[in-house]
Amino acid sequence: MTLAASYDACRQINARTGRTFYLATLLLPPAKRPAVHALYAFARRTDEIVDRLDPTLTVAQRERELSAWGTRFLSGAADDPVLAAVHDTVERYGIPLRHFEDFLTSMRMDLTTKEYATYDDLAVYVHGSAAVIGLQMLPVLGTVPGMHDAAAPYARDLGIAFQLTNFIRDIGEDLQRDRMYLPKDELAMFGVTRDDLASRVVDGNVRRLIAFQVTRARELYRSAAPGLRLLDPTSRDCIRTATTLYGEILDAVEAADYQVLDRRVAVGLPRRAAVAAPALVRAWWRRRT
Repeated sequence: MTLAASYDACRQINARTGRTFYLATLLLPPAKRPAVHALYAFARRTDEIVDRLDPTLTVAQRERELSAWGTRFLSGAADDPVLAAVHDTVERYGIPLRHFEDFLTSMRMDLTTKEYATYDDLAVYVHGSAAVIGLQMLPVLGTVPGMHDAAAPYARDLGIAFQLTNFIRDIGEDLQRDRMYLPKDELAMFGVTRDDLASRVVDGNVRRLIAFQVTRARELYRSAAPGLRLLDPTSRDCIRTATTLYGEILDAVEAADYQVLDRRVAVGLPRRAAVAAPALVRAWWRRRT
């Protein structure tokens, strides 16, 4: 596969499976978009190995497949449609391989770890599954001169905020996969058990538990907000739009009265378009000027 074809394969994966994120990438200068698509596609391909809905696959088989995938990537192999583009992105932007190693470590945890005792325990997983995604993206997005190191903590916080939002939205789906990303001690704090969540009944205790998770995610969005001004100006509309739309998932959870155990809430297409359209105009004008 040629490098151009590999980048196009990554773009198609992003367009097909990451609607909100793909919409945000359209706000980037065309030269930056392929690298973002490549990073997204690598994460998605890895996630598919872990979560592919195939009851015939054992945990041991998934572990072997994930290990082989990680080895192929880290050794520089390009025998998958997305790998050539990912390698080129890593080299072009100088992205440290340790971020990918940490990501693969967290993906391995998904195969064997079904729940987390405390938020500190969950944070170990979230570092590799979310914080390093923000750190991978940062060299591509770019920063104002001399501000890369200063921007890194904000990139980590935003990546974690996105992940916690996904956890809240996907509680029901994760339970179907026999996983729970809400810490056990926090369930106990609100008088909720895992069986209560599996029953799909949203009572007062469950509402208070989910509201607590929403508050934490929003605090991380607020913590990450100052980092926006440290980004290269041509990348700000993309991240601002992604942050707005992901944050509105939390609004949708509240509007649904926290009914996320038997359904998946979402920000509708009209709202996504309403947020993105002005940003597209701003991004176009900024590139022209």
